Amino acid sequence: MPLSSSVHTQSKLPDVGTTIFSVIGQLSAQHNAINLSQGAPNFPCDPALVEAVSRAMREGHNQYAPMTGLPALKEALAQKVNVLYGRKYDPASEVLITGSASQGLYMAISGLVHPGDEVIFFEPAFDSYAPVVRLQGATPIGLKLQVPDFAIDWDELRAAITPRTRMIIINTPHNPSAQVLSPEDLNQLAALTRNTDIIVLSDEVYEHILYDGRAHCGMATHAELAQRSVIVSSFGKTFHVTGWRVGYCLAPAALMEEVVKIHQFMMFSADTPMQVGFAHYLQNAQNYLSLSAFYQQKRDRLLALMQDSPFRLLPSAGSFFMLASYGHFSDEADSEMVKRLITDYGVATIPLSAFYMDGTDNKLIRLSFAKDDATLQAGARALCQVKS
Repeated sequence: MPLSSSVHTQSKLPDVGTTIFSVIGQLSAQHNAINLSQGAPNFPCDPALVEAVSRAMREGHNQYAPMTGLPALKEALAQKVNVLYGRKYDPASEVLITGSASQGLYMAISGLVHPGDEVIFFEPAFDSYAPVVRLQGATPIGLKLQVPDFAIDWDELRAAITPRTRMIIINTPHNPSAQVLSPEDLNQLAALTRNTDIIVLSDEVYEHILYDGRAHCGMATHAELAQRSVIVSSFGKTFHVTGWRVGYCLAPAALMEEVVKIHQFMMFSADTPMQVGFAHYLQNAQNYLSLSAFYQQKRDRLLALMQDSPFRLLPSAGSFFMLASYGHFSDEADSEMVKRLITDYGVATIPLSAFYMDGTDNKLIRLSFAKDDATLQAGARALCQVKS
């Protein structure tokens, strides 16, 4: 029985309760469902990375790292970004190691957005954006990407920008739609923000996972946008260690200074042995340059396995997700479809409506192919049994 409290509280997020993600998790556990829902790999990371972190622990790297991160790791990141994207960041003042990409996003919004500001983002969206904006006393403005290609409507964005717009949140490769920005998209964004004080917060946690020869068009690839952007990425997503909770931010020094102010009071420094291990692991560029081919093979594997299913699969240009449409054979809500897939077919997916503030239902579900072959085969086999 829970402990009762005599204290009256006033919630800052009164409408936030049990999410569909929790419901799916509970149902999946009850039915021992095949997990195509969670955006986390179910296969092991490179043993060499585990050994690098273990060695760091054995060698005594178990106390606080410098507040903004281990210098060797920040220097390795700055070099990587310079080689890949042609942008130079000062490791001392423009690179920050964080306790996960989620923390990086929170700190950037908290440090740079003020009460009364507006923050524009694009739906479907990662579910933390809007609540974190609201916690700052600011207003989240969700613009809906065009279905089924999930492109940004630049005219709509132009109309949505007001004198109160402080930040625009970008996500590429995009979760959950699996689409990516192009060089022309970056030019459009640069034109719309030119001569303003609008900050671009760019969620690029899948930066090394793009398909069919595409190049990552992050903010660091564009000289003008780099000057106004905070870029957030993730070692966990990149190296199959989502449970280690280490990420990083890149930003011009003036912006980074405000992010670091939040970081020093929020956690001070990220986990030391992981930082030592990542600094060592980044020395071999193939450890991240090989990811696109690795995940493309998994994407194509799931596509082939799903050929006889009643679902229509949307193209996946990046990330480790794929959307599946079912509106042509059922009019049930996507949340109900997902529940039925768990209870009747034993496979867990995510309803796309969970990524909209207003629960927009486009009859789409999200599949994760960051799974081993056995899981992909079993999940696809179950989805192929769904009655159309």
